[in-house]
Amino acid sequence: MIEREGPVRVAVLVSGGGTNLQALLDALRDSPIARVARVISNRPDAGALERARSAGVPITVLRDADDPAELHSALAGAQMVVLAGYLKLVHASVVARFRGRMINIHPALLPDFGGPGMYGRRVHEAVLASGAKESGATVHFVDEEFDRGAVIAQEKVPIEPGDTADTLAARVLEAEHRLLPKVVLDLARRIA
Repeated sequence: MIEREGPVRVAVLVSGGGTNLQALLDALRDSPIARVARVISNRPDAGALERARSAGVPITVLRDADDPAELHSALAGAQMVVLAGYLKLVHASVVARFRGRMINIHPALLPDFGGPGMYGRRVHEAVLASGAKESGATVHFVDEEFDRGAVIAQEKVPIEPGDTADTLAARVLEAEHRLLPKVVLDLARRIA
């Protein structure tokens, strides 16, 4: 076990509105185990940045999200990285640096309905079109491919008669908000 001072410092990568970031901010607010130490976005207009500002968390907006050196620099001091609606593939050198300490939340039960282009509404439309009886949320380790890292935890959500992509998305998002903070805390305990 590595000696450390204070909670595990978590960097959260975002591209959108930040509801999963908010779930983490709320769950970790007074946690002695982990805290959101920085929020990093590839988009200056990401709603998640305002959530971070409101919580007093430092932010970084990447000038070039495809520049691994810039992302390495932004992640200085982080002990764990969480992709929470981050829509860019993370460079292999960054993945290697945080192997086993970088996770992603995905709005489906991987390995199904993942991979390049499978995010947001597209995922839920594909799930419904497949005739699946359930969907859910998956937290997995990040590797060098979209949504292919080892699954850590899943929460299943039944598909209801008459579900639309929007109604299914709302229920899956509730599951994401429960699952992600739990996994972050569990992983932080192992890192500590």
